[in-house]
Amino acid sequence: MSIWKGKTVGFALTGSHCTFEETMPQIQRFVDAGANVIPIASYSVLSTDTRFGKSEDWQKGLKDITGNDIISTIVDAEPLGPSKLLDVLAIAPCTGNTTAKLANAMTESPVLMAAKAQMRNQRPLVLAISTNDGLGLNAANIAKLLVAKNIYFVPYGQDAPTAKPNSLVARMDLLLETCEAALFGKQLQPMVIERFKY
Repeated sequence: MSIWKGKTVGFALTGSHCTFEETMPQIQRFVDAGANVIPIASYSVLSTDTRFGKSEDWQKGLKDITGNDIISTIVDAEPLGPSKLLDVLAIAPCTGNTTAKLANAMTESPVLMAAKAQMRNQRPLVLAISTNDGLGLNAANIAKLLVAKNIYFVPYGQDAPTAKPNSLVARMDLLLETCEAALFGKQLQPMVIERFKY
């Protein structure tokens, strides 16, 4: 029997639009494993069309896969704290902007409010980082989160070390495995991986 039967997973997307195509099938994996998935979206996801797709199409995909409405406001995300609804919350992709705000206790989006609620409940928060400055100014914020209790990282590495030497991106296909380890208080290893093949 799958450990995801009867579990509720929060799946939050932030504005690394180039990784959505890689991320969406991972939501389906949780649903297929028996989890109830609650979608959460940042304001960027809710309002921005890019060359990678239209906002309305990504929103429709989230609703179709999960069968649930998207948590799209801070007000809607706040009850996640007292209700203790989520067994695990994944932020995937987790942009450098979201990483920085999370590391510095800033709560100004539905995703960050959901993260705050999850940390309040001392339940696992899983980050799948996707940022062009992970080895730049955001390295300090990632380091702060690495040592924080109940925060886990989807294994990540440099995706384009020659063209973008500071860029770090998680292996989205390891999301479910990382969340499963996090349910048992474990960080999936290895956490820092080679993502780029020379």
